[in-house]
Amino acid sequence: MSKRSITVIPGDGIGPSIIDAALQILDHAGCDFHYDYADAGLTALEKHGELLPQATLDLIAKNKITLKGPLTTPVGGGFTSINVSLRKKFNLYANVRPVVSFEGTQSRFENIDIITIRENTEGMYSGAGQKRADDNSSAEAMSIITREGAERIVVFAYELARNEGRKKVTIVHKANILKSTSGLFLEVAREVAKRYPDIETNEMIVDAACMNLVMYPERFDVIVTTNLFGDILSDLCAGLVGGLGMAPGANIGKDVAIFEAVHGSAPDIAGQNIANPCSVILASIQMLEHLGMADKAAQIRQAVAKTIAEGKTVTRDLGGHASTTEFTQAIIANL
Repeated sequence: MSKRSITVIPGDGIGPSIIDAALQILDHAGCDFHYDYADAGLTALEKHGELLPQATLDLIAKNKITLKGPLTTPVGGGFTSINVSLRKKFNLYANVRPVVSFEGTQSRFENIDIITIRENTEGMYSGAGQKRADDNSSAEAMSIITREGAERIVVFAYELARNEGRKKVTIVHKANILKSTSGLFLEVAREVAKRYPDIETNEMIVDAACMNLVMYPERFDVIVTTNLFGDILSDLCAGLVGGLGMAPGANIGKDVAIFEAVHGSAPDIAGQNIANPCSVILASIQMLEHLGMADKAAQIRQAVAKTIAEGKTVTRDLGGHASTTEFTQAIIANL
């Protein structure tokens, strides 16, 4: 039987070192993948003269599953965000960002287990209608919500909740003010919710959701929302479990899925072997679950949890002094 091929984009800054950590762990867990490496971001710009080479796009399309490190989009100069470009190109409409408490992290809460499902292609991030007056006196951007896009993401959230045995979906919106766009999203979400009587549905205005997440995070299970709100809320949720170093993300479409560390490329610590690789390791666990390899996913998650709980060989942000390499080896030893 031939090995499953996965596209691997090491990325920029700390990307290559944390991706390497994740791949070592996958190999030691016996996942038996074949890795096709591809460039994107600043690395690709320096090597190939473009941020997102066609060869990379071809590999993503061919293998359908990609594990990706953080990418740097140069600020200004008319460069479009690479992550936004990838989501649009492959219609990766669902951004799935789970946060789970691990014993031993420097976080303010325990027993957090929340998944934010964020619509990934519409809303304020559609890039439509962005313009600025010639004299810089005003600027505008357009938010676009379609019935099809709203229905697709809400169905995704309820299906995920049902498949994972989760009890509640919270629809987050701002329909009281944004009556057109957020209003349509809420209306469609209510229609979809009726099809899932087995799952409790809750509605919350985004500002109230922020307050409640900080005060009563245990009230949340699955959150579904539009692009901009989802971006903000998923980072807030990451803060509940110890920061972006513990937050993975999946971008899922009909045919293609890209799994990634959600934090930036951290160029200030690149090459120092001190980065926490957990975000991309947890993203690789999401990838395994997506591929139906739940047993391997659970095995790696337990090894990560045990290593962090022991607290002996963890990186600085987790309260230790270990290098990326030492932390990775400790997780492998606990597999």
